Amino acid sequence: MPYQHILIAVDLTEECHPVVVRALELATSSTAKASLVHIIEPMAMAFGGDVPMDLSLLQQQQFDQARERLQSFAGRYPQLVSEQRHLVYGQPRQEIHRLATEQGCDLIVVGSHGRHGLALLLGSTANDVLHGAPCDVLAVRLKKPS
Repeated sequence: MPYQHILIAVDLTEECHPVVVRALELATSSTAKASLVHIIEPMAMAFGGDVPMDLSLLQQQQFDQARERLQSFAGRYPQLVSEQRHLVYGQPRQEIHRLATEQGCDLIVVGSHGRHGLALLLGSTANDVLHGAPCDVLAVRLKKPS
């Protein structure tokens, strides 16, 4: 059965373009809808959640910069109209799973660095997304930047 709605999760780096291209090829071949998501992790998570200062201004700047990067990144793909571009704040695995469920996605496409060893097989985010996913997950191998 062909996929109906594909969620493409990216970190907006240049090396993620092959992930989008592969997902859009799949979407075209199965006439599926495609959506793009980028997750912004809260700054407090980087500091273990105990930050002795107000980070709200920095977080708003981080969100604004990510919104600009998302528009620029997704602008290369006319199939990804603005209603299908999502910028979400939170823990990547949880937010990708939540959005996939809310949007009725039947495939999540993520990038994988393809490192050796079971623990490094997919990379931390791709591996996290795989566990407990509400639908199929496709990991597209990323090339190392030259």
